Amino acid sequence: MKKTLMMGAVLAAMAGVAQAEELVVYGARGEQLVKPLFDAYQKETGDSVRYVMDKEGPLMERMKAEGANSPADILLTVDAGNLWQASQMGLLKPYKSKLIDANVPAHLRDPAHNWTGLSIRARTIFYNTQKVKPAELASYADLASPKWKGKLCLRTSKKVYNQSLVAMMLAEQGKVATEKTVKGWVDNLATDVFPDDTKLLEAIAAGQCDVGIANTYYYGRLMEKKPDLPLGIFWADQKGKGTHVNISGAGLARYTKKEAAATRLLEWLSSTKAQNLFADVNMEYPVNPKVKPDAKVAAWGPFKQNLINVSNAGSRQAEAVMLMDRAGYR
Repeated sequence: MKKTLMMGAVLAAMAGVAQAEELVVYGARGEQLVKPLFDAYQKETGDSVRYVMDKEGPLMERMKAEGANSPADILLTVDAGNLWQASQMGLLKPYKSKLIDANVPAHLRDPAHNWTGLSIRARTIFYNTQKVKPAELASYADLASPKWKGKLCLRTSKKVYNQSLVAMMLAEQGKVATEKTVKGWVDNLATDVFPDDTKLLEAIAAGQCDVGIANTYYYGRLMEKKPDLPLGIFWADQKGKGTHVNISGAGLARYTKKEAAATRLLEWLSSTKAQNLFADVNMEYPVNPKVKPDAKVAAWGPFKQNLINVSNAGSRQAEAVMLMDRAGYR
């Protein structure tokens, strides 16, 4: 009997018959955003996904506490700063995949292959169309000029999105220029900082301020609900290095016991089959340049991305937080 079972297993392996596996994804993205993806993946491959959702901080602490006993196969979260931190905490292991490297441009993934971007979010300038003309806008640094005194809205510096923006500015422009810009922003504030991008955009539309900085998908969500708001999008720094971009992304959990299957899921998420599903549900941009963005997103117009590697959002994050604190940016 044992010989028969063993022979069956050998023959199955020789025939290339793969057993369906369950993968465990620890994720900081809403389940409604990722469930359609994982359902499609199971339908295509037979592998199922169990999704464990929480905020990125608690998830990373959980993985750290679980150590080698962690059931996680993949960590999925937003912002390269968070993924960089997870890597520094020893929670991720490098993936080995030429396919991911072919699908995802180099500036949107970790140079050491500990994680990869899966969707792009741009953080750019928004303005009140009844008070500002696009010709008056230029760059992030220009928002620090005196002409915007009392006219600028910002989200709190406590949010990782702004920490990453300043970290990338530090990596590219250095401390002196970045601090000058951030101090100028603080001097130009029309009101206290906002807890989230949606409230900031609503304040611009209401005339509480003329301009502000936010992630593009917040604009998309708001305009879908209230299309008549006097809000415009302006792509920052198009005459310079390009608009700041960040990612949502994922990496292999350090102690995954299903490395091959987890890598296949990452590869699939970066493929043309999955990219629209992944990006469209949150009005983001695909990382795979072969895939076109959703029509609603494409309607905002093309823009030049800043090609500095997004890992700088993590490696310079602590420095960025200290700089913002010195500048009085709360």
